[in-house]
Amino acid sequence: MRLLMVAPPGAGKGTQATRLADHYGIAHLSSGDLLRKEVAARSKTGRAAAAYLEHGDLVPDDLVIEMLTGPVIDAAERGGYVLDGFPRTLPQAEEVYRVAQEVEGIELQAVVHLEVSRDEVRRRLLARSGRQGRGDDNEAVIAHRLEVFDAETEPLLGFYASRGLVVDINGEQPVPDVFADIVGAVDGLRAGRR
Repeated sequence: MRLLMVAPPGAGKGTQATRLADHYGIAHLSSGDLLRKEVAARSKTGRAAAAYLEHGDLVPDDLVIEMLTGPVIDAAERGGYVLDGFPRTLPQAEEVYRVAQEVEGIELQAVVHLEVSRDEVRRRLLARSGRQGRGDDNEAVIAHRLEVFDAETEPLLGFYASRGLVVDINGEQPVPDVFADIVGAVDGLRAGRR
């Protein structure tokens, strides 16, 4: 099983990706978590990414692709993955698609699009800031991150929809209901391809 989560920040990608990874017995690869680890370790990639993350900007494609290509291939060889936050731009998606044509068994099988209103996203992110103390969850950065999502990430949906991979899920339901809807849609998509 090879899945991608696409949704605005705070829509529940991480929560659902964790549940999906457990359900299907696959790796959960979060670009944000991996980047934060690189920043904390002060690695070359982390130092280069730090300023982008602090301002809510997307980390340049080459850094993200360099960091994630290996883990994606490894996870695919071990049964699959759910990607959370990567690819995040059309150029990233196109590069991943190019690599998938060269490396058998890593191409995406479904793209889960969590639909959550902007007001709900803001509410969730501000609540998360209070719980986790994340500096990138303040009003100004949230507004900027949503603008970046609209401009850079939302175009991915058309790219993947043209391949018949997108399943739209109402992300404003209770977490167990969102999860059940995702599993039903993904399993239905897989069954239709057999």
